Amino acid sequence: MNSLLLTILAQATTAPAPGPGQRPPDMFGLMLPLILALGVFYFFMIRGQRKERQKHAEMLANLKRNDRIQTIGGILGTVVDVRDQEVIVKVDETNNVKMRFNRAAIKEVLSDS
Repeated sequence: MNSLLLTILAQATTAPAPGPGQRPPDMFGLMLPLILALGVFYFFMIRGQRKERQKHAEMLANLKRNDRIQTIGGILGTVVDVRDQEVIVKVDETNNVKMRFNRAAIKEVLSDS
């Protein structure tokens, strides 16, 4: 039973040799779906992440005083001072509490609307 099953499986998986009028399949035809899949993967994944990083860097470069921001830790506040690599944020209006953050810790600038 096993030898019969193996024989049928071997015959089903072996490709017939090309005849005198036939050409063997070319490698480009076999690789085309893989190349297309990698192209789609690049377009949707890598290119999208690059655009998001560029948008975030632009937002950090345009950071200015009195912007309402949210940090990556979820802290909300108002920008008091922007320096080279750090931002001073007022987080409590009543007690005048200020915190220093690395510029990269700013997640987003909140809109006024």
